[in-house]
Amino acid sequence: MTAQAHTIQTKTTPDKLTIYGEQFDSRLLIGTALYPSIDIMSKSIVASGSEIVTLSLRRQSPEKNGGDVFWQQIQKLGVRLLPNTAGCHSVKEVVNLAKMSRELFQTDWVKLELVGDEYSLQPDPVELLQATDILLKDGFKVLPYCTDDLVVCRRLVDLGCEVVMPWGSPIGTGQGLLNPFALEAIRHRLPDTTLIVDAGIGSPSDAVQAFELGYDGVLLNSAVAQAVQPEQMAQAFKYAALSGRMGYLAGKMPKKQVAQPSTPTLGMPFWHNS
Repeated sequence: MTAQAHTIQTKTTPDKLTIYGEQFDSRLLIGTALYPSIDIMSKSIVASGSEIVTLSLRRQSPEKNGGDVFWQQIQKLGVRLLPNTAGCHSVKEVVNLAKMSRELFQTDWVKLELVGDEYSLQPDPVELLQATDILLKDGFKVLPYCTDDLVVCRRLVDLGCEVVMPWGSPIGTGQGLLNPFALEAIRHRLPDTTLIVDAGIGSPSDAVQAFELGYDGVLLNSAVAQAVQPEQMAQAFKYAALSGRMGYLAGKMPKKQVAQPSTPTLGMPFWHNS
């Protein structure tokens, strides 16, 4: 490879995703639920290129018939585990499950979910902050799932979160980014925080939009697991993440109110019949 080619490659290759000091090549985080089979789940995760997978906490050890086949497949993938507290409705329940996950999966990472409304599955902002504070003080590396509320996101960072995960739209809806303005404001006001869009992603174009807003990562599950061809969709998201991030780093052209020709007329020859 020539020096010039090396320079071009360096400039166009997206930088790494950093989560609590750990670096990852892929900016996609992917879930393990809702797939038609464990085999399709495994193939889809591999196709996505994701190095981090989320999984629901179990009250029973995988080694003791608690989803043994599922657990074996996850181990074979060699990915970073991100246990979540899906389905929790109180601070007490979240803290108990987080402590169980740390012992069960040997990780202090936890995706903190705390449901405040059953219809929309919207996180409870008050109890989310309380649970975050408790878990951070107990040594957890918390990745909180929240709405696109700037104040809540800022409070989470003030508590010590290095990662915040606002939703694009309610979980499982596939509605994409319903409020890009709010998400962009969060990115602007929290420039040094790792921000990941979590929930609502329905298509690869939604992921591209999130990255073009400057977000560091995208977490999804249903968009792949419920696709007609999950493995193919997973690969589509892999390339969407690369495209969106590279587009953001390249810097998009400014929007204009009037048309501007891409080919200038100044200095062009004019032909006429003699």
